[in-house]
Amino acid sequence: MYPYGLLVLRLALGAVFAAHGAQKLFGVWGGGGPGGTAAFFAAIGIAPAFPLALLLGFLEFAGGLLLAGGGYTLVTAGLLLLTQLVAVWKVHLPNGFFLNWTGAPGVGHGYEFNLVLIAALGCLMLAGPGAWSVDGRRVRSAELEAAGRARLRTGM
Repeated sequence: MYPYGLLVLRLALGAVFAAHGAQKLFGVWGGGGPGGTAAFFAAIGIAPAFPLALLLGFLEFAGGLLLAGGGYTLVTAGLLLLTQLVAVWKVHLPNGFFLNWTGAPGVGHGYEFNLVLIAALGCLMLAGPGAWSVDGRRVRSAELEAAGRARLRTGM
């Protein structure tokens, strides 16, 4: 069942990142779109704000879709992990560990959610994409092709 556990993890992470990317790129589900994301980046000192807002939105949206499909899992998870480290450093670290469950005004969320995302992305980087993945299919195709070349060389 091990590969299916990774599949569940990959699908959940893919959905989370694709949804957050859609908020940043398209302004859906209460997101600010590129303009709102850029304004937030400018407020916390990330420049150039608008191009980086577009880049992050694209990376999260496309990365979420790639994770869900299990394509380029190592690279995709690595890039998304990097975005979470930056988010912890630039946004969440000053707010402590816990999320702001009470919704207290002027109090941001801590980094606990980002820590879980970082750990899950690290798991995929170390263990691979699991079952039903583009990466797994690509590896199997390469192995079959190599076996076919080996049979041709030996005359079988």
